[in-house]
Amino acid sequence: MRDKTQANSAAAGDRLIRAGAIVFFVGAVSTLVTVAPLLLGTKPFPTYMYGLCMLMGVGFLMAGAGVLQSIAQGRRQARGVGQRQE
Repeated sequence: MRDKTQANSAAAGDRLIRAGAIVFFVGAVSTLVTVAPLLLGTKPFPTYMYGLCMLMGVGFLMAGAGVLQSIAQGRRQARGVGQRQE
């Protein structure tokens, strides 16, 4: 019997991992933009701009949650397959 999951179908957590990667990238770019004036000796950005740098951490946590969701889904599938064979 063929497996019900298609090879190209998205697993649980894939969207969360992709969204986390995008948010992390936006945070990384904002960190570079925010730190650049400090290194170049120009006038620094306002303090609230440093809040955008926190997007790196948020994106990392989102991607981590997606990985954990994928792991949990894989364990559920493995448990389900093992129970059916008994």
